[in-house]
Amino acid sequence: MTGGPYLLVDDADGVLRVVFNRPQRLNALTAAVLRAAADTVEEAAADARVRVITLTGTGRAFCTGADLTDAGGDIAPVDGSQAGEPGARRYGAHGTAESGIDAANRLIRAITDVPKPVVAVVNGPAAGVGCSIATACDLIWAAESAYFLLAFANVGLMPDGGATATIPAAIGRARAARMALLAERVPAQRAFHWGLISAVVPDDQLAAEADKVVAALATGPTAAYAETKRALRASALAGLDHALSQERAGQLRLFRGADFAEGVRAFQEHRTPRFTGA
Repeated sequence: MTGGPYLLVDDADGVLRVVFNRPQRLNALTAAVLRAAADTVEEAAADARVRVITLTGTGRAFCTGADLTDAGGDIAPVDGSQAGEPGARRYGAHGTAESGIDAANRLIRAITDVPKPVVAVVNGPAAGVGCSIATACDLIWAAESAYFLLAFANVGLMPDGGATATIPAAIGRARAARMALLAERVPAQRAFHWGLISAVVPDDQLAAEADKVVAALATGPTAAYAETKRALRASALAGLDHALSQERAGQLRLFRGADFAEGVRAFQEHRTPRFTGA
């Protein structure tokens, strides 16, 4: 199975493996890839052959956020992780912010709603909406070299992809605010200590250790997992849908603001941005 050249999909032995496959762009995502990933996870919900889903990336990154340089014009910025690249300058002429945000939100809902365990295998940086996708998963196995980053504030934006719900649910409001407001890089070991992720293992052992967990889930009590996941979603992430709506509205306002434009210019010019609050 395949979701196109930038999304690899394989289904074997009860495991649906979804792989972001743009290593030359550190697995930055277009709206088209986000929609394809959402399609894949949504379809798995009704497929009895699928008992567990994994998400990972090829190369040295899990996902560094939204691709602002999509030549097809199918995406506008979803986050600030790459805002200094040429596509940011072409923002007004290529697609709409709504398409990217809505595609990301659909994937987050698919991950949290599918009645099967979803395991993020974080092989490298998980930044911007990549961090949001990883933290929406039920289990997160990360390599020691991986890190988690909400870089949005650096270009005058706010977190999206449900991060304002999933991250505080995992690590509390104070640490979530530290990640979101200061745009601090959180190394995998600290992320594990904080409770953001499930496990951290040496880089060369990540695939093998994740495979053990996934194999156990694939032969486990699927119905029990579904009910457990449903209950956890209702208790720990009861506010997720509201957060997604608030993020969408706030981010669209910020895209039109002077601070976002200044953040992009500052990134391109390799200087500290001069934000005015506008």
